[in-house]
Amino acid sequence: MRFLRRISFVLPSLFAVAFGPALAQDIKVTLLGTGSPPPVMNRFGPSILVEAGDKKFLFDAGRGAMQRLAQLQTKWQDVDGVFFTHLHSDHVVGFPDVWLTGWLVAPGRNRPLEVWGPLGTEKMLGHLVQAFEFDIKFRISDDKARPEGVVVNAHDINPGVSYERSGVKITAIEVDHAPVEPAYGYRIDYNGRSVVLSGDTRTSANLIRAAEGVDLLVHEVVSPETFTRRGADAERTKAVVAHHVTPEQAGEVFARTKPRMAVYSHIVLPTATNDDLIPGTRKTYGGPLEVGEDLMVIEVGKDIVVRRPSHPKQ
Repeated sequence: MRFLRRISFVLPSLFAVAFGPALAQDIKVTLLGTGSPPPVMNRFGPSILVEAGDKKFLFDAGRGAMQRLAQLQTKWQDVDGVFFTHLHSDHVVGFPDVWLTGWLVAPGRNRPLEVWGPLGTEKMLGHLVQAFEFDIKFRISDDKARPEGVVVNAHDINPGVSYERSGVKITAIEVDHAPVEPAYGYRIDYNGRSVVLSGDTRTSANLIRAAEGVDLLVHEVVSPETFTRRGADAERTKAVVAHHVTPEQAGEVFARTKPRMAVYSHIVLPTATNDDLIPGTRKTYGGPLEVGEDLMVIEVGKDIVVRRPSHPKQ
């Protein structure tokens, strides 16, 4: 197992990426935002773009998701839908921007936006449409925006298969983020390849079962040391840490599931460094591991390639 930092990680063929032709991919995962509630410029709010075949989906829409899509030069009108893991504000606060800016800015979305999420998603988005009613009416009457593009089709979903079309299957996995219930992770299957996104969770037996032998496991992580350095209240720190997995616990999850690649995202707190995360993980897990960063791309095919942006487009 070898690493080539700032260029790529390949399993098992390193030189094919560094010096040879591009590798075929079945699923492409881009970490739009790898942070958590604190507003920092290098780690925007949690959001992941998954491309499988000709389908594109957002999983969560945290702070700055729209700006990251723009940096990628992704056509937001081509996004086929949004999946929420749960309804904590840091996972949904960027959604109005994705929804409304993706409708208004040319060429603009010309079809309804499909949204799936846990119980409460339909209610939240219904209120959101009401909140922007004034703006929506004038954008249609004065700016001549296409009315079908602002429609939101919201779906409250249960654990199980939530989407299956064009060879893409997306399965909701109930995870343990109590007292936030339900909270979901997601498994994406396409063309024999598989990706699991943990969402926010403690160690979850459901997630471990769903992720066994997966190609890519993107998992959240909390670093208690970052709270200490920040001088955070001890009682509050204990409560926050209890809702997530530490590096040692995440390592145990990776050791049990044995993914071809494990990647950290939704890093709590976003100021955590590799030194805060990797040594603890290595106490329990020795396999392929990357600490995610905004705009990191993971290509999942016969090989797995991780591309780290050195200078993101502004």
